[in-house]
Amino acid sequence: MKALLLRGLIAAGAVLVLGAVDAAILHKEAIRRDGELVYLPLAPVDPRSLVQGDYMALRFVLAREIEARARADRHALDEGESAFAPLALDDRHVASLAAGASGAPLRMRYRIRQGQVWLGTNAFFFEEGSAERFRAARYGEFRLDRRSGEAVLVGLRGAALEGL
Repeated sequence: MKALLLRGLIAAGAVLVLGAVDAAILHKEAIRRDGELVYLPLAPVDPRSLVQGDYMALRFVLAREIEARARADRHALDEGESAFAPLALDDRHVASLAAGASGAPLRMRYRIRQGQVWLGTNAFFFEEGSAERFRAARYGEFRLDRRSGEAVLVGLRGAALEGL
């Protein structure tokens, strides 16, 4: 009887975990499909870590702007903290940090990881052998959920926002 109960609990736990993972995947796919198009300018990255194998290390200007504002406001960026950055978009959908939180139509959720602002990802993975193609990247192409502020990186763009 105890063994049967234990098996039932394990099966129920597995169903819950798989259900949660499936829900997270469906949410990200919905953002990719229906999210607001936003381009984030890339900040310079150590060239030794720019392309490593089949991925590119990324750093965004917006992350640096958020960190600079926090320093200016004497706000500590606590590990694991989650907050929202107000965005201003230009006519090409290129985002920058809005002057103030009030009235900003878009907000992007960020987290603090290892003392730095994390905007959903710090790497872009690509097919092996295509590193040269992505060296020209100047923008990260995101889809942003207006309600949750969650953003999904869907690609990299060149200086004129052309696809790579």
